[in-house]
Amino acid sequence: MVRFTVLGCGRIGRMHAANLARHPGVELVSVFDIMDEAANATAQALGVRRAASTAEALSDPKVDAVLIATPTATHVPLIIEAARAGKAILCEKPIDLDIERVLQCRDEIAGFDPIVMIGFNRRFDPTFAALRRRVEAGEIGRVEQVVISSRDPAPPPLSYIRGSGGLFHDMMIHDFDMARSLVGDIVEVSALGAVLVDPGIGEAGDIDAAMVTLRAASGALVHINNSRRCAYGYDQRLEVFGEKGMLLAGNQRETTVEAHLADRTACRDPILHFFIQRYTDAYAAEISHFVTAVETHTRPTPGFSDGLEALRLADAAATSHSTGRSVRLDQVAGEALDSMMR
Repeated sequence: MVRFTVLGCGRIGRMHAANLARHPGVELVSVFDIMDEAANATAQALGVRRAASTAEALSDPKVDAVLIATPTATHVPLIIEAARAGKAILCEKPIDLDIERVLQCRDEIAGFDPIVMIGFNRRFDPTFAALRRRVEAGEIGRVEQVVISSRDPAPPPLSYIRGSGGLFHDMMIHDFDMARSLVGDIVEVSALGAVLVDPGIGEAGDIDAAMVTLRAASGALVHINNSRRCAYGYDQRLEVFGEKGMLLAGNQRETTVEAHLADRTACRDPILHFFIQRYTDAYAAEISHFVTAVETHTRPTPGFSDGLEALRLADAAATSHSTGRSVRLDQVAGEALDSMMR
């Protein structure tokens, strides 16, 4: 039995806490949020203790692991505090928006050698995971091209956009991690972005549509397209093309029922509309993977280094977009890339 505390009781934190409470290998000990109403409601709904502070939650000897679902700016200090307390750590992405802080965090926790997992939940989606296993088994031979489509049903509020770190760091970072999981190390990034959905997003200093091309060390090419608006739902598709064929993972629907009628009309359920609904199974599988890692004292994947590499790709994409040049990862160290962004 792995005993948890959850830090952060916003939308994603509440979902994680509920998943932990349902998991047969987990005891949810406590939750914490600086917002009293959110913390109290979550604790009451799940029948657990509401910790008075992060320090209290992390110093509790009954707690083995922490799930961090607080705002991004708090991730690094909480990871360090949890590592010092000897806890296993599952932290929502990204580790931070500043790569220097991530590098400093890595060095700070190295001596404690904690179990750390970063919450790139899409790796655990059953369909995407099945596709990846078939790629790894060599079903389509050497991978030559990957196409990742990820489009949200509607843009988030401008208040969220202003603090998100931008589309590349907030939204596409999931796709950068997915690309790495399929083709390995990335050596070159080229990005285009635009404001096509909401002028207010541009006024807030961000973009709402992007297309990025990655070149892998293997030679494979990856195309990622993102949009903050998709009129027909939450569009999540993956295509992997290789020397022996192609594998496709399509959108998910509530049911697979199709209607074919006498007037020759045909219809089926629309694609799922919300990320928590679409990735329900992925979030649960993510928890199970982390629990197994804690129980067996093994390294979970994606780990801290995966979070760092995804952030480097996000930084490289932002630099490419702003300069109009492709960025080679082997020519731009994390520290140098960060300075280019300032």
